[in-house]
Amino acid sequence: MIVALAAAATAALVVATVAFTRTSSGRPAPPPAQAQRPGGLPRLFLDLGVRVDPEARALRRASALYDGRRPAAAGSIFRRYHSVQAQVGAAFARWPSGTLATLQRLARTHPRDPFVALQLGLARFWRGDLAGATQAWRAALAADPNSASALHAEDFLHPNLPLGRPEFVPSFPFPPGLARLSPPRQFAALARAARSGGPRARILYGVALQRLGEPLSAEREFEAAAAEAPGSPEALVAAAVGRFTKADPARAFSRLGPLAKRFPRSQTVRFHLGLLLLYIRDLPAARAELERARRAAPRTVLGETANTLLVAASRH
Repeated sequence: MIVALAAAATAALVVATVAFTRTSSGRPAPPPAQAQRPGGLPRLFLDLGVRVDPEARALRRASALYDGRRPAAAGSIFRRYHSVQAQVGAAFARWPSGTLATLQRLARTHPRDPFVALQLGLARFWRGDLAGATQAWRAALAADPNSASALHAEDFLHPNLPLGRPEFVPSFPFPPGLARLSPPRQFAALARAARSGGPRARILYGVALQRLGEPLSAEREFEAAAAEAPGSPEALVAAAVGRFTKADPARAFSRLGPLAKRFPRSQTVRFHLGLLLLYIRDLPAARAELERARRAAPRTVLGETANTLLVAASRH
């Protein structure tokens, strides 16, 4: 809930049409809290990036039908295509008839595909096999950690932590007019700007990469921004936030903690320190840092977002 509020509060900074493409449905995955077999259909998370080609549009329609508990209608669309994602979608649409066997076959023929491994884990989990699901999710994360599927797998492997990873919130906006472009053109424009240089352009491109589920690519952009602007708290904080993983959050805190001493009055340092503390469920410390961020400049984007998070935290 807190993460969702953070995303809503910073919507003005988000490239809207890019942000929705991280998952097929835009809804977060419910992490498994227990080994009991869940009911209903297994969750399906397509990884289509910023694709807007006819197949991608069709698969998104099929995914929406599947999420709407219309598997037969979804399956009729999935079966028109032969890509791996379409095959997985078709297998899930006929759940449970042959689904697991199809996923296991695809996992053998595509052993380095994180999407297949993620969905195999979900199929196993819905069959009550938590050990097998965990094995598949670990395989997804190992196959390509720079993918949205791997990030979903990470959520399932750490069910007691908030969904997703903390995203850097810049204090400056995206270029005007960017939201009017199609998702591929938005992404291309941000990539071109990053290549032409400038830490701000790199940071914005890194944020877009984070929202598309490419954390390693985002981390590289943030690190490049920090190298170009070694005295900039914004660039240094972005580089720290980009290092966060649920298995090793110390990678981020080891960078961010010293920045709090180096820049004790920096709003971006205090805000992101509070945000990362939320992700490790240290709510008292997170409240203290977010309060410092709010007091530093309450009318800025970071100040208003900190206030939103503090209001949410006060209810829990």
